Amino acid sequence: MFLPGEYLPPGPRPRQYRIVRRTGVSCLTESLCTAGVAIVLAAIVLNIDPVLIHLGPLAIRWYGLMYVVGIVVGMWAALPYLRARGISEDQVWSILGPCIVTGIIGGRLFYVVQQPLGPFIAQPWRIIATWEGGMAFYGAIGAVIITLWFVCRREKIPFWTMLDGAALFAAVGQLFGRVGNLINGDILGAPTTLPWGIVYANPNSFAPSHTIAYQPAPVYEMLCNVVLIALLYTLRNRITIPGLLGAIYLLGYAVTQFIVFFLRYSEPIVGFGLKQAQLTSIVVFVLALGLAAWRVRAAREGGPTVGEHRATMRGQA
Repeated sequence: MFLPGEYLPPGPRPRQYRIVRRTGVSCLTESLCTAGVAIVLAAIVLNIDPVLIHLGPLAIRWYGLMYVVGIVVGMWAALPYLRARGISEDQVWSILGPCIVTGIIGGRLFYVVQQPLGPFIAQPWRIIATWEGGMAFYGAIGAVIITLWFVCRREKIPFWTMLDGAALFAAVGQLFGRVGNLINGDILGAPTTLPWGIVYANPNSFAPSHTIAYQPAPVYEMLCNVVLIALLYTLRNRITIPGLLGAIYLLGYAVTQFIVFFLRYSEPIVGFGLKQAQLTSIVVFVLALGLAAWRVRAAREGGPTVGEHRATMRGQA
């Protein structure tokens, strides 16, 4: 039976589809199934192979490419902020490498521990099989914060200022990571007949069905990222307390994740009617709120402001 919003490949169409085409809701031709994006039956058809190109046995995926783009654009966003606060570009680059490595490891491991462990125990190599999909950003955030603390302490770089710069980096970079999720089809909303539902028509996508439209959960995530970016950029030069911008990012990210996961269909409920990421969001929100209160209190009791950090760094130089 044909459902509204269901994608139909080339071939004989059901009567309903022919009627819809005549009424002008969808006036697409057989080119509908070519790679790319198209509108059909009040839904968006996404027919993009998650693999961008094959180089022999090596598969270059859109998901990995979007990670690289996110890192580059994230650095572009964070560097001016950090340079203006006395942290050199060399110092930033010295921190970036370890943070990328631990962030990927943390994000993957936090995803793995939330899954049934049987397949990973039977095939341990799948723990690192990121090409199968599966990264938990909260794991990446936790791993990066720990790495930042150790590296900043070793290199005598102001940790709280670096945390603020990392917040800008993460908010901007993650926006591009969600584009990779969108192409993969590994983050799904519920099946829908809404006109902005997405049909993942490519057979290599991770979506369980290639004919049903799903709510575009990655797009909702991207919209949340845009809101966070706008908020952080508005506040970045107004906040003079080191660490507070990073705490605001964590608060905002926790709130948006808690809300968006009500619309995500690809994750199970684990307790209290909530999903794992929502429970984690509650914990992160409470910790971030405490961090923000602590940083404000420390500044009121005579802790260094951004200006004092800048002066200290220039003096060391």
